[in-house]
Amino acid sequence: MSNAAYRPVSVEGFDLANPPEGFITDPFPYYDALLHDAPVLPQPDGSLLVCRHADLDRIYRDTTLFSSDKKRVFAPKYGAGSPLFEHHTTSLVFSDPPLHTRVRKIMTSALTPRAISRMEPGLIETVDHLLNSMAGSGEVDLIGDFAASIPIQIIGNLLDVPLGERAPLRDWSLAILGALEPALSEAQLAAGHRAVEEFKDYLQDLIARRRARPGDIETDVLTRLIRGEGADGTLSEIELIQNCIFILNAGHETTTNLIGNGLALLNDHPEQRRRLLEEPELIKPAVEEVLRFRSPNQLGNRETTAEAEIGSIRVPAGTNLHLVIGAANRDPGAFENPAEFDIARTPNRHLAFAGGPHVCVGLTLARLEGKIAIERLLRRFPDYRILPGRVPGGRIRFRGYARLPAALG
Repeated sequence: MSNAAYRPVSVEGFDLANPPEGFITDPFPYYDALLHDAPVLPQPDGSLLVCRHADLDRIYRDTTLFSSDKKRVFAPKYGAGSPLFEHHTTSLVFSDPPLHTRVRKIMTSALTPRAISRMEPGLIETVDHLLNSMAGSGEVDLIGDFAASIPIQIIGNLLDVPLGERAPLRDWSLAILGALEPALSEAQLAAGHRAVEEFKDYLQDLIARRRARPGDIETDVLTRLIRGEGADGTLSEIELIQNCIFILNAGHETTTNLIGNGLALLNDHPEQRRRLLEEPELIKPAVEEVLRFRSPNQLGNRETTAEAEIGSIRVPAGTNLHLVIGAANRDPGAFENPAEFDIARTPNRHLAFAGGPHVCVGLTLARLEGKIAIERLLRRFPDYRILPGRVPGGRIRFRGYARLPAALG
């Protein structure tokens, strides 16, 4: 393995639940060191960090040996039967067949290429409205004023959430996804439980209204979920509610981070911004490179169902695996010069959307949102500048910004 990207930090005794100072702000030197020195690293709690691209790719594809079900891991973390436990063990991402199969069929039947192409005019309208609102402002926040607003509206449209009822969605999403961090404070745990309960209460009412007045089966994913369209049977009320929460959360956080990270990276790499302005057809590979270089989701998890071997280490059944997507996407065994941001990179087999049967069901929509948001802002404000005062998201699992101040002209 080439060590061209390796930067000398020590990962001896590295503990994801208690990371070294500076890791949350800048994990990339540690990812490089893990890939170089300890690509499969046992953790103090008996879990395992897995960092190599080839290992993650294999694990994602083998759903028999590597399970997505997290009941055993989440029971002590959240409390069996608690709101967060119920949500994270019922939603699509942390489930195995048959639940995963039923829910995914409904979602994929609603998110066909034809359906997504029908969303494009509304997406362009949303982005242009936000750009118009920011024009003439002395300073804007590219997260709060732009990146975070786009997926909330698009996923809100997908479930036909009334416009006047969307305000709490972002805060609920941040609290619930924040509870997936490797270590939680009591305040974070309480906020996550409370958000699930409030979200459930809201959705029970919305679902009752939708049952009474169904939406267009072609465009309203909530109506499809209620009817079980595209699957072999309907969902229970709890499965329905928790997977609506999942759709809103998954579609919001990662896309917000994709857009924010992309705008920050183009600001920080002016030669790449210049190239994109001169060659706008590079927008699609540019989005893929943002996904690789600053993956919105940095971590995934699986659990072994039987004894396995990963990187010459024997792993017992029931072992929790932390799949370090952010490291795998910097693996010199899979990418040439992985520490370089190259908007024309090809091939680019990143794992930002995971892989195998659990590959992100909304990846086409997320790519479209990222493409339109970045290309239209860049076209409208080619000289935008990120100002001092960036606020990182402050989390390990998700990588993005809480605030990104900028001047647009």
